[in-house]
Amino acid sequence: MKITLYQRLSLSLVIIFILIAGLFFWWSANLEQLSRNEAEQRLHLSIADHLAQDNPLLKEGLYDHEALKNLFHSLMILGPSFEFYLLDVDGKIISYSAEPGKVERQKVDLKPIKSFISRRQSLPIYGDDPRNNEGQKIFSASAVYKGDKLQAYLYIIIRGEIYDSIFSDIQSNQHRSQSIGLLLGAVIFFFFAVLGLLRFLTLPLQKLSSSMRAFRLAGFEKSKVQLNDWPSAEHNEVHELGSAFNEMAEQINYQLAQLQNNDKQRRELLMHLSHDLRTPLASLQGYLETVKLKGRDLSEQQQQRFIDIAFKNASQLNKLVEQIFELAHLQDEQVTLNLESFPLGELLHDIAAKFSFKAGEKNISLRVQPEQCTFNVYSDIGKLERVLTNLLENAVRHTAENGKIIIKVSEEAGNQLKLQVIDNGSGINAEELAYVFDPRYRASNAVDDQKEHSGLGLAITHKLLSLLKSDIRVSSELGRGTTFSFNLNRGR
Repeated sequence: MKITLYQRLSLSLVIIFILIAGLFFWWSANLEQLSRNEAEQRLHLSIADHLAQDNPLLKEGLYDHEALKNLFHSLMILGPSFEFYLLDVDGKIISYSAEPGKVERQKVDLKPIKSFISRRQSLPIYGDDPRNNEGQKIFSASAVYKGDKLQAYLYIIIRGEIYDSIFSDIQSNQHRSQSIGLLLGAVIFFFFAVLGLLRFLTLPLQKLSSSMRAFRLAGFEKSKVQLNDWPSAEHNEVHELGSAFNEMAEQINYQLAQLQNNDKQRRELLMHLSHDLRTPLASLQGYLETVKLKGRDLSEQQQQRFIDIAFKNASQLNKLVEQIFELAHLQDEQVTLNLESFPLGELLHDIAAKFSFKAGEKNISLRVQPEQCTFNVYSDIGKLERVLTNLLENAVRHTAENGKIIIKVSEEAGNQLKLQVIDNGSGINAEELAYVFDPRYRASNAVDDQKEHSGLGLAITHKLLSLLKSDIRVSSELGRGTTFSFNLNRGR
């Protein structure tokens, strides 16, 4: 049978309480006995002195065994709780009044007796019990002198055997009933008090355990189970644990959704890219096979044209593979940023110069505005160059002849600069703007310029700017051009 935490705690505390209660009763009984012994010994402190001085036989130092026995017997009738013994100077029992066989000791240790007579030890003082070889009892004692010479010791046991026998019977009955009643009442009260307290303390744990079990059985899908709401209480660790579990469940579901979404996107990306990979690869293979099989029948010009086409497809295939690896690397977020402060104008003019030949082929005007750009930015110069290269490559491809492209820089609030790449090209349909940064996006009105391009440039740009903590924005009007913009932190 499975025992719950609540039941284990309850059982443990009840056992601990019984042990503590038993120890307390034992200690209180011992303390009561010690106090009673001290009180009775103090009450009868001088009884032995009085008897030794008032009795003619003992006072004169002359004693007759039979006479002493009769004396002790008479005294025991008057005081049944006392036992009287006469000891010699070595502690040997000389005379007593008891039935034959009752006295087991022949000699009594004198050290406690001397301590009692001299009052050098605090009460109670225990001496040997002549009727019990192992026992000790409280006593009263007095030295018996004849003149200045010590003759004997009068040794009186207080609460003797008769007293113990009667008292033990009475006490055992009373203590048994009292102890049983008190212990039973205390255990019952404590048991129900503990049950109530533990129920109160463990109920949140049971709720949390139930939520965790349900969450596990639901396959760790939060949408299939109703988790408990936990109040915010810093002093209650269980409530904090419950809140942390709910947050963990939310995070697990969020991460699972992200993983499923990423997996879906990667499958879709591979499916779409397979066509782009297959097309140049098939073309490359086809032209190379043609040259291989019909090379002797082809003119030199035909061979060169086939080789140029194969080389173009190989270059396109190589660039596509590089971009696939670059995008996968960026999506894994295993990229190191080298942030530094540098002049933005120099970078913009260098990139504009790099694209001047491509722009000149289509008679496109490409300029930086303002031309004297003196701003500094704090960014990764390599990543920023890659972003601007992708945007300008995209702008040149989609801008018709005699068009214009502007790289514009303006100041923004919050110590930031706004960069814009503006063209007056073909533009993008409004309903397609939300998808321009998807890995396989290609506008329905895209210009086919017969150049190699893979369609991953904007996806890489978006990921790079995300790593630079910047959001890229796009605005476009069909037939009138497109503007891509993003912000950068100013440098010193």
